Amino acid sequence: MSQTYRYNRENATRTSGTTSLKDAIGQLLKAYQLQTRFNETYLEAFWGRMMGPTIASRTNRIYVRDRKLHIEITSAPLRNELVNAKQKLIQLVNKDMGTDVIDDVVFI
Repeated sequence: MSQTYRYNRENATRTSGTTSLKDAIGQLLKAYQLQTRFNETYLEAFWGRMMGPTIASRTNRIYVRDRKLHIEITSAPLRNELVNAKQKLIQLVNKDMGTDVIDDVVFI
């Protein structure tokens, strides 16, 4: 005997009003504790937009592990400039993300 699902209108619960897609996705990420990983992936995907084409073109690899941003840079002078401006880079990234995503930067 196969069972079929029947919608019971009397037992259905729904909050009044509407929720924007942004809020719904935010609630989903929070419920499944995926917000941190989402922020890290967003940072990796939009590195070029955050830092501009000059830095992005000289960046080979970028990833986040344990709240540390790992950056592989091909240009030694640029690496030196970014090492000197490490705290400013951390503040810029966290400000652009709207939350504290990284605590430290490691240059490879």
